[in-house]
Amino acid sequence: MSQTAACDKKPCIALMGEFSAGKSTLANLLIGSQPLPVQVIASHVPPVMISFGAEDPFRVDIDGEEHPIDLSHIAAAPLKDTAYIQIYSEADVLESCDLLDMPGISDPNMSPQVWQRMIARADGVLWCSHATQAWRQSEAAVWSGLPDTLQSNSLLLLTRIDKITNEKDREKIIRRVRMEVGDQFRACLPISLLQAANEQNDYDAWLRTGAGDFARYFKQILNDLTPNSDLRSSERSGAETAACVAAETRAEEMAQRIVPRRIGRVRAVTPRPKSD
Repeated sequence: MSQTAACDKKPCIALMGEFSAGKSTLANLLIGSQPLPVQVIASHVPPVMISFGAEDPFRVDIDGEEHPIDLSHIAAAPLKDTAYIQIYSEADVLESCDLLDMPGISDPNMSPQVWQRMIARADGVLWCSHATQAWRQSEAAVWSGLPDTLQSNSLLLLTRIDKITNEKDREKIIRRVRMEVGDQFRACLPISLLQAANEQNDYDAWLRTGAGDFARYFKQILNDLTPNSDLRSSERSGAETAACVAAETRAEEMAQRIVPRRIGRVRAVTPRPKSD
């Protein structure tokens, strides 16, 4: 096995949830820009794989064949014959993982097969659930049908938590959902994605949106999914060991950048300790 094949394969993190639950805002927060043209965000599109790079986008059909695609016409991609759309960005987080933006699971105009045939690519999931309707039965039913191996590497995000202005109501919802999901996710976290995206100049305000806790857990998941971290050193040649250590170090460095773009490179992703 080559060093590249053994150590450089990045984990794939799927963004999932019901339609309009915040997946596009989450992608924007992670990448630091809108990954798709604004005019197609609300369109019914196939899964979109976002990887590091500057290459031209393309469409992959269900037979694995690649076809050039104009992102301004992505909504015209044939759902029945398209496995996914591949696009690229040079965002820091994409040096640690690929992001797979899935269609909304509750879209009545789209067959579940459109996203079901791609779920095997995912190593973990960031599931967005609108806090005002948190963890509906339809969401729980879909999640229960996914591979159990995803659970420990996945986060349930209660998005738009700022819409619930009463603190007691917030706590009640968070407590209920955490009790219902149990250990089906690594963590269930309240977060205001839009506020987090808008508070990138104010670190303390950014932390109050819930983005700090999210960044900390997401970093842990990416570290745990570092390729070949479970191989014993005795099973590697000297060159393979060096290459894998370098890959793991690179993943750790990249994961630490999942913070506000204008603050993150000089701050840790965990909240600063308060002074007495």
